[in-house]
Amino acid sequence: MAKKKDSNVLAQNRKASFDYAIEDTIEAGMVLTGTEIKSVRQSKINIADAYVRFDGGEATLHNCHISPFEQGNRFNHEPLRVRKLLLHKKQINQLIGAQGRDGYTIIPLKVYIKNGFAKCLLGIGRGKKKYDKRDDLKKKDAKRDVDRALRDRQKY
Repeated sequence: MAKKKDSNVLAQNRKASFDYAIEDTIEAGMVLTGTEIKSVRQSKINIADAYVRFDGGEATLHNCHISPFEQGNRFNHEPLRVRKLLLHKKQINQLIGAQGRDGYTIIPLKVYIKNGFAKCLLGIGRGKKKYDKRDDLKKKDAKRDVDRALRDRQKY
């Protein structure tokens, strides 16, 4: 069976894979107001600086910017408000345990629409050191050179 494209991905944290070694992912629902979901459907969301915190046994998404809805009136939402994430208790306990380990953090990787609901893909990541980042860049450059050489070879 062919893999489906990620056409419903509305926001992606591209820098997360560079700054963190992602070890596990969990899908969470997002509690949004009416004008927020309308803005999210228009891809007016930024999760580049977002992170997850746990307050009283609930997971919350902090520093996620959702632009105000253009046709919204005085009931429009606040762009940087704290949003609740919907997870099972077992998943919350797993994330709290992962975050408790030294050097680990929970970061949002993607926001997308699934069956009409906004979902956020959370990643359990360990921060990379500077030398890890340099190694990744070297591997990426080497792969690019090999691909370029193979493509040039196929032309002849």
